[in-house]
Amino acid sequence: MIGTVYLVGAGPGDPGLITVRGLAVLRGADVVVHDHLVPRALLAEAKPGAEIVYAGKRAADHIMRQARINELLVERALAGLAVCRLKGGDPFVFGRGGEEALHLAEHGVPFEIVPGVTAAVGVPAYAGIPVTHRAFCASVSISTGHEDPEKDGSDIDWTGLAGPKKTVVFYMGVRNLASIAAKLTEAGLAGDTPAALVHRGATAQQRTAVGTLATIARIAETEKFEPPCLIVVGEVVRLREKLAWFENRPLFGRSVVLTRPRERGGLLKDALASRGAHVIEFPTIRIVPPEDGAPLRDAAARVDEFYGLIVTSASAVEPFFEALLATGRDARALAGLLVAAVGPATAEALRARGIVPDLLPEKAHAESLAQALASRGGLAGKRFLFPQGDLAGDALARALEAEGASVTGVVAYRNIPEAWNGRAVAALFEERTPDAVVFTSPSTARNLAACLGTERYERWKSSPCVFASIGPRNDAGDEGVGAARRP
Repeated sequence: MIGTVYLVGAGPGDPGLITVRGLAVLRGADVVVHDHLVPRALLAEAKPGAEIVYAGKRAADHIMRQARINELLVERALAGLAVCRLKGGDPFVFGRGGEEALHLAEHGVPFEIVPGVTAAVGVPAYAGIPVTHRAFCASVSISTGHEDPEKDGSDIDWTGLAGPKKTVVFYMGVRNLASIAAKLTEAGLAGDTPAALVHRGATAQQRTAVGTLATIARIAETEKFEPPCLIVVGEVVRLREKLAWFENRPLFGRSVVLTRPRERGGLLKDALASRGAHVIEFPTIRIVPPEDGAPLRDAAARVDEFYGLIVTSASAVEPFFEALLATGRDARALAGLLVAAVGPATAEALRARGIVPDLLPEKAHAESLAQALASRGGLAGKRFLFPQGDLAGDALARALEAEGASVTGVVAYRNIPEAWNGRAVAALFEERTPDAVVFTSPSTARNLAACLGTERYERWKSSPCVFASIGPRNDAGDEGVGAARRP
């Protein structure tokens, strides 16, 4: 059986700009062949065991020639594999996707095109430059700034590009910027026509320079702009002064690594990203069911024998309710029980199951919960059920038992180290060490070295990278409760 090759546009830099369809293809692919400009954070979305192939091209530096890329796609498809050809921007806009699709068609290989946000639109938007505005332009042209060096002459209609009320976007032209500016001027554009240069648009490394056709080449040289860059020429560039937003956010330029399980990182990820941080999801633990689910099901069947239910991690909510359903019961079995929770994520997971916690301490750690329960008084003889992770300690149970209560702890889930493909790790962090790493539990910190590899782990330790933790270190803490010291 022949596999399918999917030519997927990853967008211009921000991993959040990939389409829903593109992300689904990436997550299901057996092989991911990616370009240099693909957001590295997207590679973490590949399924465990997927083959990651770097086929990047930079100016005068081709890791893999186009002919070999074409052959590779056919080889993997003929082996029956699903191949995601992940390309920056849109595969059909200066992405050579058309060449690859033709090669696949000629060899009888099924393929699908998944368009992406092209850099010509996405990058200027992230620089605060709308490529269209009815007060400034009537059309947009997209042109290469680096034509095939092996052909004779130029195919670019410079007179057409220099027409009035037009925005022109050039790809791959920073090293030819002086020539581009000169040809546009010769074709009729005034030397004071606004021009902008955007380096690594829509990424944490974005830099933008604004000038005119007469000055932009000198500015690029002075400020040492290197590829990849996008050039925007036209009156719309003037709008950047009022519309710049991406580079003005408080955490812009900072890269932050989240080590918690991917399915649990949503709230924190969104909060950091909304403030401009480049968030890299790098889960060092994975949540899996207990080896023996019988104790949890038995406890769920007897839940009405307890005075209260304690939940300190959102990871425990789903397996507990699944165990409850397995006994033929549902949320109504908790009627009359005191339900205590730690942390807003845990509370939200309970609310999704129709349960509003009776007790939610201000500080999201187990000591605060123990203190809040103890302050209610009258705990002597009261029984609590505590579905927890396999790495949870006994500090919470000991605190409640000191008040005369009894706590039945039962394993609802296990934390196991996440298995990372070495190439995927290298692709994520090849360019630089992150500015910060956030730990949400002791296990996320303990497993970091195993996921990174010794050499990269030691490099991070000796770098200015900040190691941050959520909450104090807590012996009762499992995923979502405890914290970590600096590695």
